[in-house]
Amino acid sequence: MFRPKLLFTSLAALALGACTPQDREATTSAALAKQVILPSYARWVDADRQLAASALAFCEGREDLAQARAAFATAQQAWAALQPLMVGPLAEGNRAWSVQFWPDKKNLVGRQVEQLLASGQPIDAAALAKASVVIQGLSAYEYILYDSQPELASAQNKARYCPLLVAIGQRQQGLAEEMLASWNAQQGMLAQLSQFPNERYADAHEAIADVLRAQVTALDTLKKKLGAPMGRLSKGVPQPFQAEAWRSDTSLASLRASLEGAREVWAGADGAGLKTLLGKDHHDLAGKIDAAYHGALGQLAGEQSLAQLLASGEGQARLKVLYDSLNVVHRLHEGELARALGIQLGFNANDGD
Repeated sequence: MFRPKLLFTSLAALALGACTPQDREATTSAALAKQVILPSYARWVDADRQLAASALAFCEGREDLAQARAAFATAQQAWAALQPLMVGPLAEGNRAWSVQFWPDKKNLVGRQVEQLLASGQPIDAAALAKASVVIQGLSAYEYILYDSQPELASAQNKARYCPLLVAIGQRQQGLAEEMLASWNAQQGMLAQLSQFPNERYADAHEAIADVLRAQVTALDTLKKKLGAPMGRLSKGVPQPFQAEAWRSDTSLASLRASLEGAREVWAGADGAGLKTLLGKDHHDLAGKIDAAYHGALGQLAGEQSLAQLLASGEGQARLKVLYDSLNVVHRLHEGELARALGIQLGFNANDGD
């Protein structure tokens, strides 16, 4: 009996099998750009629009501190999720430091915020864009909402910080919208990750290599963001103030958002991620990477914060297990996955740190 559906499926399978590696890389690159990376940029824009609106509402007395802090947390998580996807303009020109300044080993954020406010200079988004990156982003926003004790502040003190809070919200919204627009431009990153050759990538393999480099750098950074407060660089003595978001104590939440962003690039939307580029001869490697993500994300489950875990020997032991699980994810991408995909990673943005 003639079975048209079965015949179509067979032909589709044959066509897929006939695809060259370059065809598969082009398909995967385009799918990641459209279904994973671009939506993450759009969520970042939405979160920063909410942040800008929240800053204004808080300063006008239409939002309380809890609502303002919730908007900050949303923006922080949207930014964290985007970090493993930083290819293109956002990864260039130190733009990422304009969003969040870390590490801050000398409390430059607090010092420069107070210096700016003491100077009496007019503060708005345009002036802020020309100022130090230390005070342009989420780290300074967090300082104002948590370290300046706004819940205890007088109306006069609140008025002192509010122009900067509003300016940071507007600056972040403007930067996010600018990056999204550049992605959607005629020759922007969406096009450059979808159509080859172009002025950025000679072929799809170069694009996939760029995506994987961003993954490896981001995973390495996650280890540093956890390792620094754990005391891995200070003879095992915990350094809680070296955490990414110690003032709001949202460091582990940000770490989880970044790791989930990395996993989405690996798995893809509808399965069209880096994983799909591995052939049957790399089935075991795909399983190892799946298991590594599952294990690391499992270690991030629960309600305890980084500060709570650092405060006890048992908590520090749990953090060591988490660090080791992140290291497994990182090493698999940097080593076995890069070799399987035929990618030479070279140096990453963290080399020399």
